Amino acid sequence: MALTVAIRVQPGSPRTAVGGIRGEALVVRVTARPVQGKATEAALRAVAEAFGVRRADVRLVSGAASRDKVVHIDGDPGRLASVLAALRQ
Repeated sequence: MALTVAIRVQPGSPRTAVGGIRGEALVVRVTARPVQGKATEAALRAVAEAFGVRRADVRLVSGAASRDKVVHIDGDPGRLASVLAALRQ
């Protein structure tokens, strides 16, 4: 099973962190700059770590060249939903 989540990436942040919301999107802060997909890859790694899944379980659905992205996370839907609820606070 899986969960699809809208994220808002903030590249060039002082530290990498996942949490909070902006509109309906989960905020993902990464230290990487938005050059050659580095910020996107850093965001996908950060999402995987925050949800406790492997990087291979997180797939970019849309927004490769945008700060607003949609990701698909494979895993136990109940656990993923509870992690998402905690991160949105």
